[in-house]
Amino acid sequence: MQKKIADLTVNEFQLLIDQSIHKAFEEISEDFLALSSPGYLESIEEARQDFKAGRTKTFEEVFNV
Repeated sequence: MQKKIADLTVNEFQLLIDQSIHKAFEEISEDFLALSSPGYLESIEEARQDFKAGRTKTFEEVFNV
């Protein structure tokens, strides 16, 4: 049985909101740092070019399975 919002205490509800906001902020911060890095953006472009040119390996090739 799932717990409903009406079943939460005020403190539990506040904690849930705080945790959700904290997680969202961490994710946005990581995205911002990654996207502000020229090396990161260059690696994405390089990977796209490799993919278009067929310079890829299968899962089996990479992990030798």
